[in-house]
Amino acid sequence: MSLSSFFLLTALPFAAYSQTWTPLFDGKTLSGWKPAAFTEPGEVKIDKGAILMKNGKPLTGVNYTGNFPKIDYEVQFEASRVDGNDFFASLTAPFGDSFFTFVTGGWGGDIVGISSIDGWDASDNETRTYFNFDRGQWYKFRIQVTADKIRAFIDDQKVVDVPINGRKIGLRRGDIGLSAPFGFATYGTIGAIRKVEYRKLDGK
Repeated sequence: MSLSSFFLLTALPFAAYSQTWTPLFDGKTLSGWKPAAFTEPGEVKIDKGAILMKNGKPLTGVNYTGNFPKIDYEVQFEASRVDGNDFFASLTAPFGDSFFTFVTGGWGGDIVGISSIDGWDASDNETRTYFNFDRGQWYKFRIQVTADKIRAFIDDQKVVDVPINGRKIGLRRGDIGLSAPFGFATYGTIGAIRKVEYRKLDGK
């Protein structure tokens, strides 16, 4: 068995993979995407094969306009903090009929986690962890969502593994709700995303 095959088998014991990744970004245009309706956003444009989100006052973002699963899915993307000191590619995504945000480098630049669980933001719940993001470096993110767990990885390092069965999953108050149902956002920071794709999980 190859190392990559071993990782796939051990990374997600509670669900099986569908082997087909579906790309959501073509690397050339904003087809299928639109700027999020934040109050004073920065510019959103294509730059060197990525979606570049310039710093807003404070939020800038993009929303996917196509269909996306509500549960039992995995999404992966690459992102870079081009400039700034806060979150640069936070992903808001569905959890059933609700939504959550996977925060990438918030609260001053190094906190990652899930907002919100039982009303507690990533800065205050058990998913809070720290990750040092270097400016200009690309990182690979992967998030797995089932009815029982949310898991998240950065460059294949597991940073979130939280049981959520029976818990309240939702968004923190404020404009981040404009990223739903599926969208990326930056906070006073220039961020870039590329290679966005997802696949369904086959269930337990």
